[in-house]
Amino acid sequence: MNIIITGASKGLGRSMALQFAEDKNNTLLVCARGEVGLYNLVQEIQTYFPDVNIKAMPIDMAKKEEVIAFAEWCLSFGKPDILINNAGTFLPGTIADEDEGILETMMTTNLYSAYYLTRALLPSMIEHKSGHIFNICSIASLTAYNNGGSYSISKFALHGFSKNLREELKPKGIKVTGVFPGAAYTDSWSGSGIDPNRIMEADDVAKMVYAATKLSAQGVVEDIILRPQLGDL
Repeated sequence: MNIIITGASKGLGRSMALQFAEDKNNTLLVCARGEVGLYNLVQEIQTYFPDVNIKAMPIDMAKKEEVIAFAEWCLSFGKPDILINNAGTFLPGTIADEDEGILETMMTTNLYSAYYLTRALLPSMIEHKSGHIFNICSIASLTAYNNGGSYSISKFALHGFSKNLREELKPKGIKVTGVFPGAAYTDSWSGSGIDPNRIMEADDVAKMVYAATKLSAQGVVEDIILRPQLGDL
């Protein structure tokens, strides 16, 4: 299977790449903005899973032309089986006080990247009447929270994109799953002073996404909501 993962060099993307690498029949097509981190991931997967085919392309998902180039590169390896729209960024703030341009930045990276990549890959999926698209949303897609600002707006929009996409693709044999993780321990939490035992592991999200791909063609997990056992921070 061809597994496409954006924002794969760290955090949830890295965990999902490692999870899918456990199946030697998968071909991983991954991207990230940071070239060093991306190729470190490739080396790590090749070390632990030498039978897995992994290809990487450094791109900035905030730039439409690079997103389209990545899509064309992915299609050169054949039909996409699983697409995980994971690339995103977070800048805290409030709508009243955040810097000018933050909304545009959040929408470009967190929504438009998934929109353009999905549109570019869909013709191949529709032709083959199969595929599974995961949009990595957030708990912030479901409820407003303090200091969420434009980040939360962009994640609400990604949720809406997922819901509309699901309705459109139901009759075409393509599944769409929205993933709504709460706080999971990644590099962004390092140095924060948060006890790692207070929040989820990134692997928790990866395991649930992987499990959702194992249903029959007749079944789909529409939404995956995960929170720390003790609740949101």
